[in-house]
Amino acid sequence: MRALLTLLLVFTFSSTSLAAVVTKDVEYKVDDTTLKGYLAYDDSVSGRRPGILVVHEWWGHNEHARSRASMLAELGYTALAIDMYGNGETADHPKKAGELMNDAFANWDRSQKRFFAGMKLLQSQETVDPQKIGAIGFCFGGAVSIRMARSGADLDGVVGFHSALPKGPAMTKGDVKASILVMNGSEDSFLKSDEVATFMKEMMDANVDATYINLSGIKHSYTNKKADEFRSKFGIKNLEYNKEADERTWKRMQEFFDRVFQK
Repeated sequence: MRALLTLLLVFTFSSTSLAAVVTKDVEYKVDDTTLKGYLAYDDSVSGRRPGILVVHEWWGHNEHARSRASMLAELGYTALAIDMYGNGETADHPKKAGELMNDAFANWDRSQKRFFAGMKLLQSQETVDPQKIGAIGFCFGGAVSIRMARSGADLDGVVGFHSALPKGPAMTKGDVKASILVMNGSEDSFLKSDEVATFMKEMMDANVDATYINLSGIKHSYTNKKADEFRSKFGIKNLEYNKEADERTWKRMQEFFDRVFQK
């Protein structure tokens, strides 16, 4: 009887653990475009909690972004992987990815609307404290998140992984509400050292709480486990997944959000 009770308790605990993180596809609209997001939260956590937007790489709203939303849910946040391209569009070739990314930046007013629509949806969730919102982004998504912070979006914190460093909009003291953390590889050939220096000078001049971490020996896309496949398939030598850098930066992100949300 005791063995049976123990077995039932183990089964119940395991089932609860497996079912704790809830994920669901969600749709929202901006003008005539349907945007396809991915919401994740832990239903074993009671009460409202900070919400975090996840902004995808130039490949679009893919499994990489969705998996990061789930990982954030496991940490106790409610996360929404948003769709910046519309209709859940993704690219399977760098040429197409570049076209989608460039179009998003060229039509920045539209992109801002899409970001804010995702933010509004996240804030409306019953598991979210609407006053505590952050964003993380990868590559293109990092640049989007930082640019939103630079424009004064009401975000508590922004984290960019292997992120481009947007040069606009211009900032003055008091414009930026968000704390900013950027973590890029020293061997990322998409970046130049003078760009990093200019970016950090702008942050200092505008009195922004900003941290830039330079990862020694690390290339671009170090968090994406498909980076090596993309490097081989498309001949982009600058792409390389790095497990140590991935885990290290994810830990630094946790510490950053603990601070900005004062958990």
